[in-house]
Amino acid sequence: MAQPLVKKDDDRDEEADYSPFLGIEKGAVLQEARVFNDPQLDARRCSQVITKLLYLLNQGDSFTKVEATEVFFAVTKLFQSRDNGLRRMVYLIIKDLSPSADEVIIVTSSLMKDMNSRTDMYRANAIRVLCRITDGTLLTQIERYLKQAIVDKNPVVASAALVSGIHLLQSQTTPEIVKRWSNEVQEAVQSRAALVQFHALALLHQIRQNDRLAVSKLVTSLTKGTVRSPLAQCLLIRYTSQVIRETAVNSQTGDRPFYDYLESCLRHKAEMVIFEAAKAITELSNVTTRELTPAITVLQLFLSSSKPVLRFAAVRTLNKVAMTHPMAVTNCNIDMESLISDQNRSIATLAITTLLKTGNESSVDRLMKQITNFMSDIADEFKIVVVEAIRSLCLKFPLKYRSLMNFLSNILREEGGFEYKKAIVDSIVILIRDIPDAKESGLLHLCEFIEDCEFTYLSTQILHFIGNEGPKTSDPSKYIRYIYNRVILENATVRASAVSTLAKFGALVDSLKPRIFILLRRCLFDNDDEVRDRATLYLNSLGDGSVAETDKDEQNPTEEPFDINSVPREVKSLPLVEKKAPGKKPTALGGLPPSPTSASDAYERLLSSIPEFADFGKLFKSSVPVELTEAETEYAVNVVKHIFDHHVVFQYNCTNTIPEQLLENVTVIVDASEADEFSEVGVKPLKSLPYDTPAQTFVVFEKAEGVPAVGKFSNTLRFTVKEVDTSTGEAEDDGVEDEYQLEDFEVVAADYILKVGVSNFRNAWESMDPDTEHIDEYGLGPRESLVEAVNAVISLLGMQPCEGTETVPSNSRSHTCLLSGVYIGNVKVLVRLSFGMDAAKEVAMKLAVRSDDVNVSEAIHEIVASG
Repeated sequence: MAQPLVKKDDDRDEEADYSPFLGIEKGAVLQEARVFNDPQLDARRCSQVITKLLYLLNQGDSFTKVEATEVFFAVTKLFQSRDNGLRRMVYLIIKDLSPSADEVIIVTSSLMKDMNSRTDMYRANAIRVLCRITDGTLLTQIERYLKQAIVDKNPVVASAALVSGIHLLQSQTTPEIVKRWSNEVQEAVQSRAALVQFHALALLHQIRQNDRLAVSKLVTSLTKGTVRSPLAQCLLIRYTSQVIRETAVNSQTGDRPFYDYLESCLRHKAEMVIFEAAKAITELSNVTTRELTPAITVLQLFLSSSKPVLRFAAVRTLNKVAMTHPMAVTNCNIDMESLISDQNRSIATLAITTLLKTGNESSVDRLMKQITNFMSDIADEFKIVVVEAIRSLCLKFPLKYRSLMNFLSNILREEGGFEYKKAIVDSIVILIRDIPDAKESGLLHLCEFIEDCEFTYLSTQILHFIGNEGPKTSDPSKYIRYIYNRVILENATVRASAVSTLAKFGALVDSLKPRIFILLRRCLFDNDDEVRDRATLYLNSLGDGSVAETDKDEQNPTEEPFDINSVPREVKSLPLVEKKAPGKKPTALGGLPPSPTSASDAYERLLSSIPEFADFGKLFKSSVPVELTEAETEYAVNVVKHIFDHHVVFQYNCTNTIPEQLLENVTVIVDASEADEFSEVGVKPLKSLPYDTPAQTFVVFEKAEGVPAVGKFSNTLRFTVKEVDTSTGEAEDDGVEDEYQLEDFEVVAADYILKVGVSNFRNAWESMDPDTEHIDEYGLGPRESLVEAVNAVISLLGMQPCEGTETVPSNSRSHTCLLSGVYIGNVKVLVRLSFGMDAAKEVAMKLAVRSDDVNVSEAIHEIVASG
């Protein structure tokens, strides 16, 4: 559906203003087009319908071959109307419909008739349309008329023929025909009509552009004063600049050819010509101060013009000149300072950045005050320009780093997009590296920024930089608090980067090593594999004995065959929240050793220590924690799903975040009405839940043995709450029963598959019995990219991608992904996924499965079919 048209500067509440195109649809407009066939044509109505058709075409709606043909033939009937307005609309729609060769013949006779009409408007538009829709054969037939039109006395007709010639040359369909018009075009260059001269010069240059000598002769002849049109004069200045760039400077006199012509244009009566000449002079290669001076003078006059467009053009040109010749622009500083308060923020931004490039050390503080006042009023793209200018100024005057660094730090904490914040961070990093005195203050500014940084990439890059530079400062310990806060409060990617940064401090600063050990040990309980793995690696690298390898890990090579059952059961995480909000405490396992060898072992020891679960058998898999409460709530609860052959145990990790309360008899009431294959068989309540002390309550469900039952579970936290005197820590004797609604969660098919990789997928695949292979094809529907489709299937199956095949090349239309795992019952499974995407972004997938049990191969297909 088409959106209402509003001006760019309109307020939001004005965007609902009426638009004639609001809600129009292609089908309805095609129905309205039948009005073209009425015996009595209504010119006004027909024009409105053509306007809607043009709107649809320009909005990207495409017509089918049949639809376009029907509209085209209906439009051709409108040539019988004598209404000038309707005839112009007919020309436009024919040009935009781009009829095929067999259809062009139908309308050619009408257009050729109009091309020879006495009505100049008909002639001009007929020429434009014919040149747009005809091929080389027909163009040869009408070439004589086009040549006549180029030298026609009516400037509208002449311009139409010249512009058509430009389009024909650009399309490269019939360049030889257009090149034969040189004499007529040369005559048109002498026309008194401004637009005709402009278009004629443009076409003549395009005809000769591949012949440097011809272009030079053209410029030489025209710079003698035969060009009257200001538009044509601007074109000639550009062509002259091109010739100057391609011509060597006179070695004896040092003069440039045609420079005198450019300088003479600075005294032209038309402002556009003056500016074009000044701009051309400033862009000359190896331009000297003597050559620049006249151009700078006229640009300085434009700075005080009453026309915003002249002020903007002048200050932008001076800004570019200041990059290479800052001293040549200093005379304009007083005029530019007055532009800092210009109502046009683009002009103000360019003025301030130019002043930053040309100012001296004594003017820095004054400029900073002026910049602060308008930074909030400009867009990010202009802010980036200001930031880069400030960085250059600081490198130019290093003694001013304090005021400039404070300014960058202040704007870093303000609202802004990624590119803007990245520009500020990059500037601070460069200043820290190039100005030694700025290192400590700059690092602290970066540390303060990542406390509230919403961009993961920037946070990781800053942490990496702090890890390299922080240990080299006089007091490295002051950065540790900021870094460890990222481990507690951030997402997994930033947490992993923070762990690496802590390790760098531990490796480079001996006095901090004991403190770093303590912090890294805490990271062993993180719920992300990468964070835990990095913490383990760095503790071993730094020499922490608490993470020594077990005897089992140090066994010598053996001749015994590999047993899949010896692979540790993969559990993604311990029950820590993915991102902990300030004030919300982690809900970790209670009573566990400080450094477990693996999360699965920790869960298994915890469950086996509970008598009610002792006879459930071997734990197959434990899920990642699923959050059941929002951040900043009174109670923090997440659930871990423990899968056994015949049972599923839900471990609810609870934390009381209210110091004035004590919770007793804590249980979770589970509604399994949407999980028919499960039946509740037991509950282990939590006797007491004091403030800030994580603990667990359990609910046990029974299911058919070996069956991957799925379902949805609703949860309500039930407890008795007692008030606590925070000064003494004593709780009241009487309590009140209360309930707290938790989020729902699901047991899904992926919970019954372990991620277990294989080192050589091809050998593992070929070693499996081909009779267990099950192959089928599936349509995955429209997707934005293959990456989305691949990730969706991997997430659905919960298997381990092999050999890096989870990574899809950018813009790829096909991809193969390899997965491996162990299905409940310790059945090895291998999966080969072949994806393909068509032009409509519809994704098809071929799924091949091999396993130790053909029933498991079929079960994998059922998971995909139902998912």
